[in-house]
Amino acid sequence: KHLQKSFGSIQAVSDISFSVQSGEVFTIIGPNGAGKTTTLEMIEGLVPPDHGEIQFGELNWAKDSITIKKKIGVQPQASAMFDLLTPEENLDLFASFYDKARATEEILELINLTEHRKNQVKKLSGGQQQRLAIGLAMISDPDIIFLDEPTTGLDPQARRNIWDIILQLKELGKTIILTTHYMEEAEKLSDRVCIVDQ
Repeated sequence: KHLQKSFGSIQAVSDISFSVQSGEVFTIIGPNGAGKTTTLEMIEGLVPPDHGEIQFGELNWAKDSITIKKKIGVQPQASAMFDLLTPEENLDLFASFYDKARATEEILELINLTEHRKNQVKKLSGGQQQRLAIGLAMISDPDIIFLDEPTTGLDPQARRNIWDIILQLKELGKTIILTTHYMEEAEKLSDRVCIVDQ
């Protein structure tokens, strides 16, 4: 509710409010620089808002940060994977950070990287790396998954592959909050759309 964030004299987010229902694909769409990523980073607990409040049901960041971190999975715009490790090694490493994690096998299957499991990440295509980034966001089996422009810069086929994964995650009952600036992507995937501009 009423999220605001400024960086010096630049107002990145000016009074945004919305709610997301459990199990839906909720898409935030808007031009570059509209504040989509900053909004996501505030909800994910990475950047504190200047004003406003963020609730996950009854939970909020001030008193429930550990619980919230276990409920969410994040695929940021800039990925955090290790280039010299394989997809399998990256997933195993990320799994070790959590009390409960999904099996690496299962994730590789879901993101369609089983046959590339032993290749170094730096040898994967852009689309394959992006699928791995989504897999890393999934490893803790979160209820809510944040995907920040997951298909930007990908060719049409790679984009379709990501769409298929997002629709599969929805079938698994996950709540997905997605940002994009592609209208057809929002139309294809979303239950509801939030348009952010100025």
